[in-house]
Amino acid sequence: MPETLFDYYQAIEAASRQMLQAAQTEDWDQVVRYEGACAVLIEQLCHRAYSEQISPAQRKDKARIMQSILRNDAEVRLLAEPWLSELDHMLCPQQTQRLH
Repeated sequence: MPETLFDYYQAIEAASRQMLQAAQTEDWDQVVRYEGACAVLIEQLCHRAYSEQISPAQRKDKARIMQSILRNDAEVRLLAEPWLSELDHMLCPQQTQRLH
């Protein structure tokens, strides 16, 4: 469990990296688990941010971490698109055929 506000940013970055690694190996169950872990950490970070601030020195690192999280998220989305399309086709085959 993260101890400081900055630890939460680092934990979210680590979970997003693990989510990307799972997506790269097409382990979608793990992707969902890491996505859930990120959501919990983000919620906890939001609550913690009301009572704690990061230092000016950590702000620069926070910006780098946020960019890393956004890059990981974008890559996961790119990797997931074909899987999501396939899932959509399996769940609603008639509807997807009408769209094309």
